[in-house]
Amino acid sequence: MAKNYGAVDIGGTKTLVAIFDSSGEIKEQNKFPTPQNYEDFVKELAKNVDNLSTKEIQAFCVAAPGRVDRHRGIGIRFGNLGWENVTLIEDLEQIFKAPGMLENDAKSAAYSEAKELQKKYKKVLYITVSTGIGCGYIINGIIDPKFADMEVGHMLLEHNGEFERWEDFASGKAIVNKFGKKASDITDKKDWYIISRNIAVGLINVIATLTPDIIIVGGGVGSHLDKFKDQLDERLITYENPMLTIPPIVKAKRPEEAVIYGCYELAKEKYGHSGKKT
Repeated sequence: MAKNYGAVDIGGTKTLVAIFDSSGEIKEQNKFPTPQNYEDFVKELAKNVDNLSTKEIQAFCVAAPGRVDRHRGIGIRFGNLGWENVTLIEDLEQIFKAPGMLENDAKSAAYSEAKELQKKYKKVLYITVSTGIGCGYIINGIIDPKFADMEVGHMLLEHNGEFERWEDFASGKAIVNKFGKKASDITDKKDWYIISRNIAVGLINVIATLTPDIIIVGGGVGSHLDKFKDQLDERLITYENPMLTIPPIVKAKRPEEAVIYGCYELAKEKYGHSGKKT
């Protein structure tokens, strides 16, 4: 019998739950607004899983924004959600009736997207610009453990004469706060210039620190990279010097689905054919 895998992408505004077959195809999925209360989230997730026709899975992976304890399966802090120290894996194993694992959402997305490029590039940096800003760093096809817990969206950068967190002025949430609309609704090149400038000022620091061979941009804002890539490239080039080279920047293959596909890849690799961690 074919093995199925569960995947859950918890976002700051919406949550996606999907069932994959063993070949990596999505069999079915449900999406719902992420409740602000954790107990309400568990109930809503249980309802959405129950509405799926596939009842048996080999294992699952859940991706969460913010800091996670992979070993204990606990979400420590959730960025734009107020949850702290929640027992995600314990609670979700009761829902799925299968073993599960926990990963940061940006790292899950990075793992998925880097698979497409790992034969050509050794060091792949994935940046997600969505409700918040996160990143994953893949070296030789694996999530580098030295950088598994980095939260680049919380870097303090100078902005309008004050130090602010990068995601407070460059994320999708910040775009809505400044322009009164989502990135998908922005058409003015002047607005995209401001957005690209705010993204560039943080991205250049990440480039200088990690020296990636290529950068993949994903997330809700990243899915519109075509609208501001030229401006972003122009801005980054102004920072280039003999000690700092700007790598190629590309849009994610699945900018808004990279996380959920990463969950599938991680669950399948971790649990293999036995249903036990490998």
